[in-house]
Amino acid sequence: MSTQQRPQPAKAAAAPYAVARLPTATIGLPVTYRLFFLLFEPLSALAGAYFAHFAQHDYLTLTDAASAPASAVEIPRATAVVLSQLANLYLLFAINEALVLRSTADLRVWKTVLSGLLLADFGHLYALRPLGLDVYWRADRWNAMDMGNVPFVYLGACMRMAFLAGIGLARPSRGQAKPKKN
Repeated sequence: MSTQQRPQPAKAAAAPYAVARLPTATIGLPVTYRLFFLLFEPLSALAGAYFAHFAQHDYLTLTDAASAPASAVEIPRATAVVLSQLANLYLLFAINEALVLRSTADLRVWKTVLSGLLLADFGHLYALRPLGLDVYWRADRWNAMDMGNVPFVYLGACMRMAFLAGIGLARPSRGQAKPKKN
């Protein structure tokens, strides 16, 4: 037998489903972002869910009185179903912000969720186009529904763009290493 040691076999690679414990990119969130994304906007989305499901006639009348049915009993079944589905999406929106964002300080998760919601903001505003271009800028004509559909969505989109641009977020100091991207 030789006195030389045999090379040790390479250690088996971790199973493909194993998740490495990487440090999260923590963020110092300004109170403005916390209040808006974790409280104010989710509560507003819950209000939208309530009205879309439980006050459908009011919802339709405030959206466009000219095309709304004369009474709640005249709401077409398909419209009632679609409004309840919309209420469910408002609920999802509230859950994503109030629960998912609250559960992590990982900047990547926040940016991913808020990027998706920003796309939804643009889609929400685009969906108003059949009401005419005035709906986007004629504040003197806005009712309660329009206030939620236009300026509040503008505010949400601006808050998301500011967050995604890093405005107001703590930056690592020169001595700190930036988190590595995966």
